[in-house]
Amino acid sequence: MRNNKKKTRRSTAATAAQRMVLGGLPQEDEEILQSPLQMVISSFVRDKIAMIGVILFTFIFLCCVFLPYFFPIDLYYQDVTQANVAPGFGMLSVPTQLKNNAQDLSVGSSFSVGLDKDGNVYEWGTFPNEKLKNIPSTNETGKLVQISAGLDHIVAVNEDGQVFTWGNDRMGLASIPMELRTGGNDIKQILAGYQISLALTEDGEMYNWGSDYLLSITYPEGVQGNIDKFAASTNIVMALTKDGEVVPLTNKTSAYTNIPEEIQGNVVDLALTDESAAAVTADGTVYAWGNNIKKTLDIPEEIQGQVVSIAGGRYHYTAVLQDGTVYSWGDNTHGQTDAPSGTTVASVDSGYYANYAITQDGTVVAWGLKGYLMGTDALGRDLFRRILVGGRMTMTVGAIAVIISSFIGIVIGGISGYKGGKVDNLLMRLTEIVSSIPFLPFCIILSSILGNKISETQRIILIMCILGLLSWPGIARLVRGSVLAEREQEFVTAAKALGVRELGIIFRHILPNIITVIIVNATLSFATCMLTESSLSFIGFGVNEPNATWGNMLTGAQNGQVIENYWWRWVFPALMLGICTISINCIGDGLRDAIDPKSKER
Repeated sequence: MRNNKKKTRRSTAATAAQRMVLGGLPQEDEEILQSPLQMVISSFVRDKIAMIGVILFTFIFLCCVFLPYFFPIDLYYQDVTQANVAPGFGMLSVPTQLKNNAQDLSVGSSFSVGLDKDGNVYEWGTFPNEKLKNIPSTNETGKLVQISAGLDHIVAVNEDGQVFTWGNDRMGLASIPMELRTGGNDIKQILAGYQISLALTEDGEMYNWGSDYLLSITYPEGVQGNIDKFAASTNIVMALTKDGEVVPLTNKTSAYTNIPEEIQGNVVDLALTDESAAAVTADGTVYAWGNNIKKTLDIPEEIQGQVVSIAGGRYHYTAVLQDGTVYSWGDNTHGQTDAPSGTTVASVDSGYYANYAITQDGTVVAWGLKGYLMGTDALGRDLFRRILVGGRMTMTVGAIAVIISSFIGIVIGGISGYKGGKVDNLLMRLTEIVSSIPFLPFCIILSSILGNKISETQRIILIMCILGLLSWPGIARLVRGSVLAEREQEFVTAAKALGVRELGIIFRHILPNIITVIIVNATLSFATCMLTESSLSFIGFGVNEPNATWGNMLTGAQNGQVIENYWWRWVFPALMLGICTISINCIGDGLRDAIDPKSKER
């Protein structure tokens, strides 16, 4: 009995002592005890600002890593017809009043126009010229029966044969020939092209006005008065005669002029893209020639012998088959070849990157470029795609620079802090020398000296190396201070007694104890390196075009006109860079507070 009482007393005392160790917590809360790593993680997770930073940075990082595979980019792509298009997806948003009452539709560069059966004009999309919105009143034009949209101007004709134009009036685009101004002509076809306008009368006479700098038209002998139809691109105008022959209206030899001999005299329709031409013969066969850019010359075999008409955009063709269905091929970057299946159409208009079809019952069907999520830049490049690729480049440069600087800083700081004495003095003087080098001027001078002597890939590698080689002093000092404190600990003395080599003590025993401090510093340095790379690219001494980074995408922000009129060109890159760097700094601050809770008090 006495022994049992003693055991009970000892057990009660042990339990009380255990509760004192646990701070008076009950037995069921013992699992609350956590390891140091668990405590750091728990503290970090409770930091709402740090967690928001983690979520935002992770989202941007994953988007920049994976989305380019779904939104591929051609770094050398340029298209001035799509320059400075504002964000939005309204390019194919046909007005409700026109959807079931369309008479004529036309695709422009980033906008479209249409006529209803009463001759009323409708415009939609993103307008490159504000003058496009100045639609003439019905009192001025009468009832319009045909309309065509170009780069930044519109041409229309009324039922009396009078031709009208509005939009860009430079380079002679408003200088309509007197014969077309007065009316009385039976206009068969009109076209608003790239800085040029064209009109064809029923008697085969063709008129052109506008700029002849990019597109000079010459009429071979016997062609005027014998033209049945024409087609135009940004490079050439070609005519289809009433005899079924294709005639280039130019004196220059090019890929367009290599017309297949076997089709001459048998052509019923003609279309052009920016790099090729296509013709439909009387038996429904399509022939294409020119440059096979974006696979425009790869005519689908299943449509041969069934085509009745054809239309062309920038890099795609759309054909109407005998049964009224449509088929598109060529470039499909913006879905311009995703023709609707099972739809019977009466007419089709293709241009730039979109298509419109009017069905037999008068309904409008559209497919192709709807718009750009973040708009385009001065060269017509999609900002969303470039931001994704640019983010990947900026993060890669920053990450590799941090890896280089961290490695050098850890090695020098670790050796300096452990060895002390002359070694410490020598390494710290070296650190001070590197710290005194003015970073931006040094990079600018180096870039100017090298100039074009190195490739763009070598330049990117050089930037990463320079960032890393000049950014290590800070982390070296931090590691040195931490090692100085740790080298006096008992475990270091024990390692020395066991004969562990000095480098083993530094990097296998001391370093793991200060790794959290290094991680925090590396996290904050990552954001600094990203900002530094962006600064260099912004002023033209970093990553250059056509490679994209968030820094060189902001170059246009130096222009007051860009800031005022094309806000999307600098807002979105600046927003991505700002969110990313702020998020990284929030993560670094959260890690520091979680590792050292007393830092909050300081």
